[in-house]
Amino acid sequence: MKESIVILTGGGPAPGMNTVVGSVAKVFLRKGYRVIGLHGGYSGLFNPRPRTVEIDFSYADSIFNRGGSAVIMSRFKPTDKNFAEDFNLHFFTNNNVKLLVTVGGDDTASTANRVAKFLAEKNYPIANIHVPKTIDNDLPLPGATPTFGYHSAKAQGSVTASIIYEDARTSENWFIVSAMGRSAGHLAFGIGAACHYPMIVIPEMFNKTEITIDKICKLVISSIIKRKIMSVNYGCAMVSEGVFHALSNEEIKNSGITFTYDDHGHPELGKISKAAIFSQLVDARMSKLGIKVKTRPVEIGYDVRCFNPIAYDLVYCSLLGFGVYKLFAENKTGCMVYVDAQGDVHPLFLKDLQDSATGKIPPRLVNIDSQRVHSVMDNSLHYIAPCDYEASKEYVNDPEEYDFRKILNW
Repeated sequence: MKESIVILTGGGPAPGMNTVVGSVAKVFLRKGYRVIGLHGGYSGLFNPRPRTVEIDFSYADSIFNRGGSAVIMSRFKPTDKNFAEDFNLHFFTNNNVKLLVTVGGDDTASTANRVAKFLAEKNYPIANIHVPKTIDNDLPLPGATPTFGYHSAKAQGSVTASIIYEDARTSENWFIVSAMGRSAGHLAFGIGAACHYPMIVIPEMFNKTEITIDKICKLVISSIIKRKIMSVNYGCAMVSEGVFHALSNEEIKNSGITFTYDDHGHPELGKISKAAIFSQLVDARMSKLGIKVKTRPVEIGYDVRCFNPIAYDLVYCSLLGFGVYKLFAENKTGCMVYVDAQGDVHPLFLKDLQDSATGKIPPRLVNIDSQRVHSVMDNSLHYIAPCDYEASKEYVNDPEEYDFRKILNW
């Protein structure tokens, strides 16, 4: 029977998913392997009748430059009970599978290692190689190498953000824009910087003070007042969704916003628009100050995850896909494929990224002390500084409270 490989995709989509799958398929087909796409992520391995697709050259060639994921994704994470009772070993033996290729985040990679270990215990060892992705750009790849999908999501997000900025200028309004990024502010900062937004708020900025709703609102209001002093009556503030996830439960409960709660009593933040909440909170503060400015919310997130990859990711994801075969041919397993800035392929093992105490991969944060970040903050953002105190008194009695650097304790 012809030897085969299986490709599955886990987590949420990112531009370049199909490029990776198509490139992996093309190189393995070229080497004489059969390529099977497994729908439903890991759920397919614990199903007696998994949904699959036979990936031939025509299929791979038709998807490689498309957004989304032709191989259906899933966030399913198997339990020990699933492994003990539901694992479909016959899927591997009947199809003569030699390699499991997974595309996803660190959870997807960790589960791949569990699957490989389980198969080895059943005397059916296979190789497993992972391709890491996230539009959040928060995996700590060496040399500041981006995660695939980030540049495409940033490019498409910047198109939307630029249109919103033009709307603000045209109508003399303010928009509060929120961009995805649960732990890190890479996407929000990248989009905001590309579009010259006068205020960008990301969690990394609060490196010397606690994140609170009051401080977030004051940063936005600081920008609004500064622009008024400049006789500019419009603008946009980019706020990373990560600042909301970093708020304490007490801050969230005291925000005045109504939430639904999960079975553990935690607010279900994934079901709400962060932009709408920030807009509502800023409007309430502005009304109390008597400043006649209304904000409008815009969310950037799901609309950029399935966008067609730009040329950067088309090349990068192709190299990642081809790199899977290179590592497989070198008998590497239990690793992620990493392509450096020169295009050289390396194996990257989870143990080299994981925290030794927790076993989790710590997120790569925006380097808030870098020259790149401070160049944007010092030259592109608009906010109240000591030189603006006197002029600011037309709008607030205590301009020092809206001083950008004092809010952040910088």
